[in-house]
Formats: sequence, C-alpha cells, structure tokens
Amino acid sequence: MTSIPLHWQILAGMLLGAIAGLMLSASVGQRRSSLPEDRLPAGVRAVEFFDSTNRIEIRQVAQDGTVRHWVVDPSGRQPHSFASLESLRQAEPQRFQDFQRYGRSWARWVGDGSRRLGGLFLRMLQMVAVPLIVTSLVTGVLGLDRAEQLGRMFLGTLAYFIATTLLAILVGLLMVNLIRPGMHGSQQTAFEGEATMIAGNLAEILLTQLEAMIPINPFAALAEGHFLSIISFSLLFGIFTLLVGGRPAEVLRPLFEAALAVLMSMTMAIIRICPAGVLFLMLYATATQGWEVFRSLAWYMTTVLAALGVHALVILPMIVWFIGRKHPGRFARAMSPALLTAFSSASSNSTLPLTLSNVQQRAGISHRVGSFVLPLGATINMDGTAIYQAVAVVYIGQLHHGFNLPLAQQIIVMFTALLASIGTAGIPHAGLVMMVIILQSVGLPIEMQGIILAVDRVLDMCRTGVNVWSDACGCTVIERLQSTSLPSTVQP
Repeated sequence: MTSIPLHWQILAGMLLGAIAGLMLSASVGQRRSSLPEDRLPAGVRAVEFFDSTNRIEIRQVAQDGTVRHWVVDPSGRQPHSFASLESLRQAEPQRFQDFQRYGRSWARWVGDGSRRLGGLFLRMLQMVAVPLIVTSLVTGVLGLDRAEQLGRMFLGTLAYFIATTLLAILVGLLMVNLIRPGMHGSQQTAFEGEATMIAGNLAEILLTQLEAMIPINPFAALAEGHFLSIISFSLLFGIFTLLVGGRPAEVLRPLFEAALAVLMSMTMAIIRICPAGVLFLMLYATATQGWEVFRSLAWYMTTVLAALGVHALVILPMIVWFIGRKHPGRFARAMSPALLTAFSSASSNSTLPLTLSNVQQRAGISHRVGSFVLPLGATINMDGTAIYQAVAVVYIGQLHHGFNLPLAQQIIVMFTALLASIGTAGIPHAGLVMMVIILQSVGLPIEMQGIILAVDRVLDMCRTGVNVWSDACGCTVIERLQSTSLPSTVQP
C-alpha cells in the first residue's frame, strides 16, 4: 500500500468501510431479544428489545400486565420517541445499559466497536492538534519579522472568511428558495429527551466568545483544548516576542521552530494510519445508520447537498483560480487526504494537523501563511456549517408556517448566521448553538430542530469537508496577496 498515493488509500478505506457497513446493516441490522430472567427488576415480567438501523424499541411488561414502551426513532415519525441513543441514555440510563448489553444487533455491535477503533485515530490527531496550533502560530508570526505584516495578513484573512461565509449563506438561501424542501410534504415529530438547548441572545453569545479569547489561565486553556483562548494567546505571545526582539526573539524562534519540526514528524507518522482510521469511522456511520432514516428528509438533504456542492465545486474553485492563481483541480488533489479525513471524521479541528501538512508539503503554500490561516479557519471559518444553518432554518420555517419565510426574515437569517458562525466557533456542538440563535431571531420554535437530527451525522460529514476546503482555499488567496512579486499566469 505504501506505493499507492495517500489520497487513494484514504478513498479506498472510506469506500470499503461504507460498503462493509451497508452490508452489515442489510444482513444483520435487525435483532429481537429479551432481558435474561435473572436480570429482570422486581415486579417486571419481561423486557423485550427490537433493534434495527432506523428504529429501536424497548418493551417492558410488568407483573400486573402494564406495558411501557421506549422508542428511539431518529426520523421522528413515532410520537414521544427519543431522537438518539444518547437521548435515551440521559433520560433512562438503566434501559440504555440493558439495551447495550443485551439488545444490540450485530451491525450495531460491530459499528460501535469500529467507532472505538476509529476514535483511536482521532485521539492521536487531537493529541498533536493543540501543541501544533501553538508552535505553528508562534513560528508563523515570528516569521513575519515585522508586526505590520501580521496586521495585513490578519485583516486579509478575516476579510476572506467573512466574504466566503456570506457567499455560502447566499448560496444556501438561493437553493432552499428554489427547491423549497419543506413544501414537498409535512413531517411530524415529537421527540423526548432532546439535548439541552442553549438559549440566550446573539449579543450574549458574542460577548461570551470575546471573554473566551482572554484566558484566565493559558495553561488550563491548553489542557482543556479551548481553541479560541489558545489561538489568541499564541498570537499575542508571537506579537510581543516580535515587539521585544533582541535576545528573547533569538532564543524563542529556534525553540518553536524545533518543536514544530518534531510535531510535524509526529503528525506525518499518524497520517500513515489515516486510511485505517477512515475505514473504521465510515464502517460505524453506515452500519448504524442505514438508508430508511433518510427517506422522509430526502428533499432537505438534496437542498443542503446541492448548496454545499455549488459552493465547494464552483465558488471556491473560482476564488482559487482568479485570486489565488492556482489550478483548482490540482490544488484539490493536493488537499484530498485532508478533505477525505474531514469528511469521514466530521471534525475540522481533528483534521487540522493533516490540513497543515497537506497545504505546506503537497500544495506548496508557505509555512508562514498556512500556519497562520488554518488554525484561525478551523475555529472561525465555517462555510459549510453556515450553508447548513441557513437551509435548515428556512426549511423549518416552511414546515412550521406552510409557506416560505418572507424576504425580511431571510435577511435576518443571513446576517444572524454570519455573526453566529464566527461568534459561536469555540463552543462544543457549535451547530446546535447557532441553530438556536437563528431560530430565535425569526421566531421559530427551537424544538423543531429534532426534525433534522436524523440526518445530522451524514450532513455534518459533508459540511466539515467544505469547511476544511474553504480554509485551504483561503491559504492560496492570502499567499497571493502577501506575495511581493505576483506571477501573471496561473501556477500549476
């Protein structure tokens, strides 16, 4: 396998995992079982389980004949159902434990094991992510030599992030208005035990993130993986090292460069097992999801995927060609290992070490630009997520009202999604937080998020790939703008 290019290895792993998972879900994706008699609680005659890729049922019969049901139905067709096993675990921990031990199908059992194995690969990437961000940002800033160069690069990067996010939202709104997925039929949902919603207005969320950029204890931020705090402190450390200059800069520069070289070597070693990690992650996703759960949301998925496709395959390549002056196809091929990993892992932060490596070693972007743009992009630039949020909110509005949202409300959606995509970047489950903010801004019920949770995982994989692709394209733009002698022709 070593003679095969890495991106082909990753693609092969992804396809093998998907095929194996679908075969498992089709052949051993269903199972009926019951709790052993010696495990039955007092006063209970029987506990029966039914597991399939799109529905889980737990039926408890008491001694007096009373029957209780717990249903996990991601499609939301079953009233008073749970949207996910995690919701069941939070509301009914004992039922969840019984199901995990006695009720899982073979497909779910293999899928859960594959998730653990794929998680080892993600843990290794996460292990190097924080120290790699610190060393790459500090060395990137120190490589600018003058603080005014940093200011120009920062302003250019921020302008690119805002412009592409705004374009992404406009594409999402255009597609959802053309296709109108919420007008092709009605979905009803009555989920119980949903994840806790994070309420609050946009100003509070933005202020919270501003506070997060000023860590009380930088070492605690490093240990806990608070990316906004880590990035802001690393930038400040590099800037003030430049301002102090002299002996401190002479000592710190080679120190951080040496640390970065060691971390990049570790990253390359981890990347060698990327195909296996991708295989296990795809096996988990397909073995436990199946196809049935997606049918009721087909129009919604089509709209999101169409918008993501237009942005990733038309708008961003045009930016790379006309502004970055690079061939989009060759640049995409150079970035393919990072893009495929982002798709399979659904985590841009976990993919960051691989993205940094691909940008510098395969795409020929300077370390100075890549180490500055990519850590910022992984935290605050979310084109794919912005598309997803815009489409989802208008779709929910169409379902709720029975007609399309007025233009004024769609403008509110556009600007709220733009601000929220930057302001909530450091929060875990940022998509959930952003959705709450945008739904509140146009007066839609936040509990209607449950409608789209069934397909969130597969769409999360797609939008993460677009997020990482946008970050990488930004590197070509900033590299071009920072260059002192600009070529007149497109680079190979």
